This record gives sequence, C-alpha cells and structure tokens, in this order.
Amino acid sequence: MEKMAEFLRESRIAKALSDKTVVYKSHVRAFWNNARYEETDKSIHAVVKKKDENNKDIDVEIMFGVEDVRRILELQDSDNDPTIMSERLAKGLWCRLGFTSHINGKMYKRSFSKAYRYLMHCLVHSLSHRKGAYDEVSDYIMNIVVSLVLNRRYNISQVIFEFMKENCEAGKDKYIMYPRFIMMILIDKVKDLPKDSSDVMELSEVNKVAILRVTKDKDAKTKDLICALKDKAYVAPEDDKWRHEDSNSDNEDDKMSELVEKKTRWWCVRDGKRKRTPKSTPVVVPKETDKGSSGEPQRRLIDETVIEPSEVIRQGNESLKQTLEDYFKKNEEATAKQTQKSGV
Repeated sequence: MEKMAEFLRESRIAKALSDKTVVYKSHVRAFWNNARYEETDKSIHAVVKKKDENNKDIDVEIMFGVEDVRRILELQDSDNDPTIMSERLAKGLWCRLGFTSHINGKMYKRSFSKAYRYLMHCLVHSLSHRKGAYDEVSDYIMNIVVSLVLNRRYNISQVIFEFMKENCEAGKDKYIMYPRFIMMILIDKVKDLPKDSSDVMELSEVNKVAILRVTKDKDAKTKDLICALKDKAYVAPEDDKWRHEDSNSDNEDDKMSELVEKKTRWWCVRDGKRKRTPKSTPVVVPKETDKGSSGEPQRRLIDETVIEPSEVIRQGNESLKQTLEDYFKKNEEATAKQTQKSGV
C-alpha cells in the first residue's frame, strides 16, 4: 500500500485526490441552486453571495470552463487528450490487475488484487460524481486507472466538467456534485468569501479504517505493481495494447477470450453519436490547446462525495437487512447471469 500511496502523491491527480480545502455548505448549495451552462462561451455560470465593505450581502457572478478545472485541480491534461478508451484495452488491463469476476460483468473494487483495490478506492471516493454505489468502479474512473497505470493521456478535466454541465440542466433534480472541487473553484474565483465554522460540510476521508476494510481480503495470487506504477519512465504500448510484447507478467489471454464487446458504452461511439447509459462518460470532440500546468502534490488522500439523506431514504429500509457485500454480490451475480442468457 505504501508504494501505491507514494505513486498517487506524485501523480498528475495528486491535488484532486488530496487537497484539504474546507467546504462550506451554503456556498456550494447556492452555486448548484442557480448554476447554468452557456453554450455560447462553453462555461458554467452561477451567482454566490459575499459581504461588501458595509457588511451587506451582495451577489457575485462567476463563470468557469474546462481550462479552469484543469488549472485549479492541476490535472496536467489537455483538450487534445481523449475522453474515451477502447473496451478491450480497459478490460485487458483489468486482467493484469488481478480481476477475478466475469469479464463481461461490472467492475467492483473487491474483484481486483489488493493493491489495486486501494488505488480504485481512492479514485472512486475522491473523483466520482455519484451520490452512492461506491463499490462499483464506473467507466471513467477505470479510464483514469488505465491512464495512470499505462502512462496514457486522458482528459480528466473535460470528463469532470461534462458531469458538472449535465448537473446544470434546466428542470434536472440537481444535487451537490463535487463539493470539494466546487469550493476550490469558488475560492479561486471569489475573494473573501464568508467562512463560518458552523457552515462546514463534513466529508468522509479515505482513512486507515476504510483502507483496511477495502484491502482485508487476501489475494488468491498477489499482483505486483506494474507499468508506470513500478517505473516512472514507463512508455505506454502502442494502439489499444495493455502490455508490451516482452512483458513477463501473467498472460490474460484465456480470460480475455470470453470478452464480448458491447459497443454501447464509454468505449465506443457509433455513427458519431453518443451512446449513453447512466454511467457512461460523455464524449467530447478534442480541440487543440496547450497542456495543463503541473503542481506540487499534497500529502493526504481525502474525501468522498457526500450521500444525500434523501437517497438513503429512497432506497428503502429493505436494504438495511443485508450487508453491502451481500447486496453487491447478488447484483453482480444477477448481471452475469443476464449477460450469459442474452449472449452479450
């Protein structure tokens, strides 16, 4: 775990994972209450309140785009970088990371080797736009994993911005998405925002207890760190390959032989149109621009998205009668059976 933590502290997502910005509920709620996306300048606009020189509330309008997300989070990506990756590339790497479940099923943290469960836990809880379902590794989180492990380019800034943009849609039931990132943006855009200690939003940390829970199960076979996790100078394989020809790690051909490419999610665009599911990554047309800047990594890996109380109530009391592990296991088994029946 220590080597993986060291890798993350030195990675291009270090600040996004570890920044300790204090989040104030009133500011973040106010932002999402009136945030809107303007296609004319491809920016998100919102109004927040602050005090003037006479201590009276005044409205302050802010706007930000992808380049601001990239700069503030120091993600070191570029508008030229892709926002999608091939299914075969992603799942080939699953196997190299010790994936034990059905290759055509969903990605769950518990299905990977211990060290990689830790990696995915940190990314899911710090970078996910969701309100829940933190055991499942969604498509774009796995794309980030692929980009880090194989040292491939990936436009994380655009993906984050796209989810923010979707949350701004008129008539949509908005929720407090990316509270820490939004607070970092507000602090950057508005000087002297009021900060009341009673207004602090509590965010759960990726702490020792959580890490021990995620990594408590033993591996059937320990998977060593590979690729860029092991060698900072690692060069990614060409095309959609997840290993070099001279790689001496375990061969995953047998497991990959069962792969049936769906071509309906984040790894494929059909006829130039976006194919969406609730967990699919938005497709973005690249444009030329400079790469983002780098910054000094922080020391701690912190926080997860806050789960709204209404979400817990909506799921019903029946979910309390079974453990989370049982719940995810049953859902995964049902998905695998359905996949096999449909021949997908």
